[in-house]
Amino acid sequence: MPQRSARTELRRLLLPPLLAAQAAAAHAQAQPQIDYLSLAQGAVPVGVGGDAKALGVSMEQALLAIDGDPRTFVLTPRPGGAQSRITFVYRLPAATTFKAFSIPSVLETPSPAQTFVRKVEIAGADSSAEGPFRVLAEAALSTHAAKGQATSLAVAAEIPVRWVRLTLEGGIDVQRDKTFLEFSELVGHGTQQAVPLSQGFRGKWKGRGVLLELMQQGAVVSGCYDREGDLEGTVSGNVLRATGRDRKDKVPSVFVLALGDDGAISGVRSTNGAPFRLYAGDAAPGAVTQCAVRAVRPPGCGSVLHGVSFDFDSATLRPESDLLLDALASGLKAAPASAIVVIGHTSSEGADAYNEQLSQRRAEAVVAALVARGIPRAGLSAQGLGEKQPIADNATEAGRSLNRRVEIACR
Repeated sequence: MPQRSARTELRRLLLPPLLAAQAAAAHAQAQPQIDYLSLAQGAVPVGVGGDAKALGVSMEQALLAIDGDPRTFVLTPRPGGAQSRITFVYRLPAATTFKAFSIPSVLETPSPAQTFVRKVEIAGADSSAEGPFRVLAEAALSTHAAKGQATSLAVAAEIPVRWVRLTLEGGIDVQRDKTFLEFSELVGHGTQQAVPLSQGFRGKWKGRGVLLELMQQGAVVSGCYDREGDLEGTVSGNVLRATGRDRKDKVPSVFVLALGDDGAISGVRSTNGAPFRLYAGDAAPGAVTQCAVRAVRPPGCGSVLHGVSFDFDSATLRPESDLLLDALASGLKAAPASAIVVIGHTSSEGADAYNEQLSQRRAEAVVAALVARGIPRAGLSAQGLGEKQPIADNATEAGRSLNRRVEIACR
């Protein structure tokens, strides 16, 4: 009996940490891997081909295929057929080795005039957007039995690439000679080399619905848009995430933008909570805006920071955050306040309670980093709000990347 009692007591002592470890492991497994074929990770469409012109397919559809939204969209504004073929070429910010590809939401619209793409080929190149390309994966798709599913593509070659060519051909259920083709999203997981901080977010751009001027200092960007809007943002690698507000009606906008090799800017914008829309323009040095004499405002009280990055599922600050944290400390020293609150926010993946705890730990890590940079500890506090206050749609990776942020409140 005494031996049995001892075993019972041992199980009682070991069970709580065991359960905690199992819960942590389950949470880690539930966390999404990084999708390196997404605008939020710096992938940029640089070319369209095949039958794209005849079918009215443009960079807008190329961007929709990597915007992080798994929902189906109309790929061909004009009807195609069983032999229609479209190619998109994407530039990655650094050499990337893909270990898995998938396509979510292979679902049919209940109409004989529309069908989902049938053939998919993914190829990679390491020298230029023109190739030579090597096939990384290919598949013939079939319709999913239910929502929330994804088709995995076997990877034929795990090689580092800088450009990815996506080829889409035909349809699963072509019932008419003239049929609109649909697609959802190309997802790519793997590993990527470190992405250097872009210094190219300075200048003017103009395009359909786009009038933009940006000034960059380190990782911090200020600028204006639409003649009436002011924006501020931060750069991570080759991606700018920014928040803006119209001076007259105070309507907010959020942006996720990247630069092409030709100096053009492309990405998405959401205004007043509306769905993201393509936002792209060519370099236009002669454009007239309302912020030509405005300097970059250093981050400080009231700032929204997207460039403070952490290790995956962790509160450990990554080295690439140092430049922005240095600028934040300088800005707070120049405009001292009696109380400074560092507020952490997350996107909606994972449980609410876990996200709140994670955001609290990350806010505390930023507080510690500011103290190490000379900000008095007595006036600093941390607050984690988790996913409670999104500023963008959590249905897309672009929106989720904007919701993962740090804000600075002062009084």
